[in-house]
Amino acid sequence: MPPEAAKPHSVSELIHPVFGLRLGDPCHGLSRAWLAMGCFWGAERLFWRLPGVRLTAVGYLGGWTDAPSYEAVCTGNTGHAETVMVVFDERSLPYEALLAAFFEGHDPTQGWRQGNDVGSQYRSLIACADETQYRLAVQCRDAYGQALTAAGFGPITTEILFPAPPFHFAEAYHQQYLFHRPTGYCGLQGTGVRCPVGRAHAPEQP
Repeated sequence: MPPEAAKPHSVSELIHPVFGLRLGDPCHGLSRAWLAMGCFWGAERLFWRLPGVRLTAVGYLGGWTDAPSYEAVCTGNTGHAETVMVVFDERSLPYEALLAAFFEGHDPTQGWRQGNDVGSQYRSLIACADETQYRLAVQCRDAYGQALTAAGFGPITTEILFPAPPFHFAEAYHQQYLFHRPTGYCGLQGTGVRCPVGRAHAPEQP
């Protein structure tokens, strides 16, 4: 499991307003996932609302530069995607159910964009902590891709990375953005197609 980059030390020390934990808390005994699905503001809110999630933070992952800034990521020259780190308890939220919420929460057929947000930083991406996550992610992506095709959508473009590369915390003002600004921008929009994998355990999204 890749360590969370200590990019701004002050960010890892911030207290999550929903969970009351430091963003850099090791959260021993819990599982961790890294998911990218467009602008990370709305994506983080989607995940912190799921039963079984214990901590979230936003950052950058999947590129080739160290300590990226938001401005650099927005140029498209870093290779990083806007990503949400999700810490969760698999006893109440199985990984497959988390993936179902991820896939249903955005349109993973849009390539390097989500709605009006255009650029490689907005691509659909899953970074896996271990081989079990990787196997389940591939299974879920393939099954959802078939469901999307049957519903008339194009090919699924979700990228799956294993082992997961380092996650770099985003700047403090991005963390839990929609908690502090509830009427702020949220570009999330799903396809309306249900994911056939993980539905037995997937919580209904708010």
